[in-house]
Amino acid sequence: MRKKLVVGNWKMNLTSSEGAALVEAIRAGLAIANHSEVGVCPPFLSIAAAKNAASNSAIRIGAQDVFWMTKGAFTGSISTSMLQAAGVEMCIVGHSETRGKFGKLEVSPSTVSYFGETDETVNLKLKALLYASITPILCVGETLAEREAGQTDTVIATQLEGGLAGIEADELDTLVIAYEPVWAIGTGKTCDTPEAERVCRMIRDWVAANRSTELSLVVRVLYGGSVKSANAKELFREPNIDGGLVGGASLDAAEFCTIIAAAN
Repeated sequence: MRKKLVVGNWKMNLTSSEGAALVEAIRAGLAIANHSEVGVCPPFLSIAAAKNAASNSAIRIGAQDVFWMTKGAFTGSISTSMLQAAGVEMCIVGHSETRGKFGKLEVSPSTVSYFGETDETVNLKLKALLYASITPILCVGETLAEREAGQTDTVIATQLEGGLAGIEADELDTLVIAYEPVWAIGTGKTCDTPEAERVCRMIRDWVAANRSTELSLVVRVLYGGSVKSANAKELFREPNIDGGLVGGASLDAAEFCTIIAAAN
């Protein structure tokens, strides 16, 4: 049976001290009998403080991105070896915002090209994370225009094919896939539960058809996109939704702990 996983993506929020305080509050709010896996992904500069605050607890520390080369002239980039040294255990890759796809655009449209992630770079990052034994959380999802054009499944299949190209099933036993409909991220809109379940099932079926049935039974598929305490229980009871990748709601300890409780 797949263990539920709830991961908080803090995005570009919280200083080191604020992040440490949040982790401490989450620790205090977790139920003693917590049967799900819990992680938080702070900004790079807050990882060390969050790791220290999570010491001797069940909270795993992740990162929000990584570069695929181990070292070199790549100004502003962070390697897997740097993440390892910081005690990072999981890492988000291919988030829609790094791909330049936003549910709610908060930057000038002329600057969107700055966020240039592609399926090729996602694939390179995934391979680097797997080699470093860091759990990759691969994000996939469609924009509103793609959904309205009936392209949801095609878009996600293409992202899976590109992101996992050249990686065999026996290398992917730690893989986590997060379905995040772009139009639901940061907008307050949530994909209705039957449709979220359908897409997560489609992802699992893709893994079975393109890698192996055995892998499809163990790979965890999360839902992300305005997950909150009000909808978490309904989402997490679905058979193919193995938890959530939580954005804004993960910045509130009480709200995040309620979501974790829903996974239990």
